[in-house]
Amino acid sequence: MKKNVIVSQSGGPTPVINSTLRGIVELCRSMPDIFGEVYAGFHGIEGVLKEELINLSAQKEEEIAYLSTTPAAGGIGTCRYKLRSNQTEDFDRVIDIFKAHNIGYFFYIGGNDSMDTANKVAKLAVEKGLDLIGIGGPKTIDNDVGDSEFKIIDHTPGYGSVARYWALNIQHANEENEGSCPADPVLVLQAMGRKIGFIPAAARLADPKREMPLQIYMTESKVSLPELADNVNDELHRSKRCIVVVSEGFDVGDIGARRDNFGHVSFGASQMTVTQAVVNYLNEHGLKAKGLARGDTPGTDQRRNMIYASTVDIEEAYKLGQQAALIAAKGESGYMSTILRNPGPIYSVRYDKVPLEVVANSERFFPESWIAPNRMDVTDDFVRYARPLIGDNWPAIPLLNGIQRFARIEPLFVPQALPAYVPQGLR
Repeated sequence: MKKNVIVSQSGGPTPVINSTLRGIVELCRSMPDIFGEVYAGFHGIEGVLKEELINLSAQKEEEIAYLSTTPAAGGIGTCRYKLRSNQTEDFDRVIDIFKAHNIGYFFYIGGNDSMDTANKVAKLAVEKGLDLIGIGGPKTIDNDVGDSEFKIIDHTPGYGSVARYWALNIQHANEENEGSCPADPVLVLQAMGRKIGFIPAAARLADPKREMPLQIYMTESKVSLPELADNVNDELHRSKRCIVVVSEGFDVGDIGARRDNFGHVSFGASQMTVTQAVVNYLNEHGLKAKGLARGDTPGTDQRRNMIYASTVDIEEAYKLGQQAALIAAKGESGYMSTILRNPGPIYSVRYDKVPLEVVANSERFFPESWIAPNRMDVTDDFVRYARPLIGDNWPAIPLLNGIQRFARIEPLFVPQALPAYVPQGLR
């Protein structure tokens, strides 16, 4: 008897997370001899626990296809609920759900924490004698899944799009700053990425020849606020203007940070932005130019903006979803689909698999060798790494009546077979 499928998403959204979802769903649909019905956990593992399962097999094919240009997990939702080792009731509930709905395949799209969850569920299923294949699909704009040697995964879906967002954003910011610098000589912009610098580093893609008065401060730069101010004033002396990109994890002291359910600092929910702290400091301590420093914090726009998405990122996210389903079709469990860069000057990739436990126990840092000696820039090696990821074309965004046409996933919920349940972490 064929087994059914559950696919869920976890963590922060990306512009291309739904493209991975589409890859999984379409490939499962193309193999009806292997895969049964395809369900989605509505809002991630929370939906699985609550038995809120959307029937994706019953959706129109065109709506599934629209997922590739529908950003930010708007189709089936995501969550920040973490299955912790001591939450035995939750794990038992997941197994009960799988049994009740004849689930033989579980796909989980997310970052390190999600891969850890997928790994725990896959192992528990074996312990409970359940015939289940658990597969992970990588996702994060932060590009922090894997290792700093790029042997586990070269880059994560979502990063190429946010990198493109910042390349174009800095281009626009430079035009504004150049035009308005007599009154507003300094523009400070805050990039996402928590405490890893891949996103702010992408600002350099706007100006690989270093013709702009652009300074980039990642958390890893280890530059103090007074040092930043001195650097800005030096640039004002040279150029009369300066664009400053700071990581949301840049140390400016207490910003009233709050944490999400994964334990990560949720900078967007903090009492003060890093941008505002830097702007305040610059204006209070004086600029070596007339006018004031101004700030801009794009916030979550950078992780949901489909217009700026990378065509390379969209395609690779889709193929990683397909790869996840192909791994499952071969009967292999406990793996994450991965993307690896082929050697050589021309960008090309191959798709493979890596054990979930390897991913779950790994951690990627921004390479120290990619930080410029002046600590306020990145090297050409980073530019060569990141440039192919942003692509060369605008994405083909479908419009209807002048506004974007998103996938319309109908709320076709599978009938519930078990008593209502409140996840342990929500009690």
